[in-house]
Amino acid sequence: MADKLWDGRFSSGTAEVVERFTASIDVDRRLYRYDIEGSIAHSRMLAKTGILAAAEAEAIVAGLEQVRAEIESGGFVFDPRLEDIHMHIESRLTEIVGPAARKVHTGRSRNDQVALDLRLYLRDALEQTRLRLIALERVLIALARAHIDVILPGYTHLQRAQPVLLAHHFMAYVEMFARDRERFADCRRRTEVMPLGSAALAGTTFPIDRAYAAGLLGFPEVSANSLDAVSDRDFVIEFLAAAGLCMMHLSRLSEELVLWSSAEFGFIELPDSFATGSSIMPQKKNPDVAELVRGKTGRVYGHLMGQLTLMKGLPLSYNRDLQEDKAALFDAVDTLCACLEVTAHMLPGIEVRRERMAAAAEQGYLNATDLADYLVRQGLAFREAHHVVGRAVREALAAGRELHELALAELQAHSPLIGADVFDHLRTREVVDRRSCPGGTGRSAVLAAIAAAEQRLA
Repeated sequence: MADKLWDGRFSSGTAEVVERFTASIDVDRRLYRYDIEGSIAHSRMLAKTGILAAAEAEAIVAGLEQVRAEIESGGFVFDPRLEDIHMHIESRLTEIVGPAARKVHTGRSRNDQVALDLRLYLRDALEQTRLRLIALERVLIALARAHIDVILPGYTHLQRAQPVLLAHHFMAYVEMFARDRERFADCRRRTEVMPLGSAALAGTTFPIDRAYAAGLLGFPEVSANSLDAVSDRDFVIEFLAAAGLCMMHLSRLSEELVLWSSAEFGFIELPDSFATGSSIMPQKKNPDVAELVRGKTGRVYGHLMGQLTLMKGLPLSYNRDLQEDKAALFDAVDTLCACLEVTAHMLPGIEVRRERMAAAAEQGYLNATDLADYLVRQGLAFREAHHVVGRAVREALAAGRELHELALAELQAHSPLIGADVFDHLRTREVVDRRSCPGGTGRSAVLAAIAAAEQRLA
């Protein structure tokens, strides 16, 4: 095995227990493609500036391409004594190219090298996240269109409150996931800053062309401060924060799927292919997929808190603690993408029990606010109308009837402003459709929201 890249100053080898403790190759090996991409750009920049001979740079690039092919074919040998993916690649490159390979590290350090690799990785992860969010939004929009006439109770405090369109409910999640996309897009803007050229912490004495290397890598800007560039992990934390919010939205949706599929609600039936049974109770159909999405939310939250805690006490600039950033980021990316994907595949198979939803929307005095609004239109102040309707609800409760099941005379006993047209006013469909203001649950408003969302994704 080749000597370590940094062992010139040391008179003895690293203890085996330290080798095992400090090795990160099992985690950071997934960065190989980005490490090679960064080294190719760095080599070409070194040739452009005359720091490397053109022939040397081309040999290095060809060697790096060979290393990439070996890793992707499964023929590459990983050795924990080489610590990380950067040393693995450089060691193998030296075997392929010879002494010229040792020049590839001119003008850079592993500190700015790993910072670059992580930014390249996260840029790809952000794109994968964006695509999965778009797919999920499209599923929800399609469900909204398909169920534009389905009414169910809307809830506050998990108590039936007012009737809403199921489409309006689906579109609420479209809004949440659209905000998530905006946050990830904003995170990408701060991720695409090129740290290469910061070297260990102070920059380099070589006449490098950072802007040229950034252009090769598709980064629109270079970092402004070398100390910050090698020790900054804000972009990781920002992703984790956005991922936590997105997982929270997925968890809320999952919670409603769990509730709605229960016998107590009975609003939906989950597809058999996205549910599991019980090892002892033959009748059970458990919403395990939704429950797992809900459960994995805490895992992503934990990674966010872990990274905030990791960073809070680090002095400038690089510290080895930062090795711990990758496992958290990789797992958060994997978890979020898996949850987005499985949810998008599960939702189209849901069976909506529209009759059960409609029956629930007819019970629980969900038209009480509309009776108050009716009285306001007759000239009564809203606070007085609120009291009038509250008394009518109390009477209906005692009689075991809904407001619209009371006789006209019974309603007029609470206010002479109530006329025979009140019963049309209290019909559930009318209650819903009157809320046609932008953002409301009225059919016209929801159709406009669906069209707007489709246009955003076009």
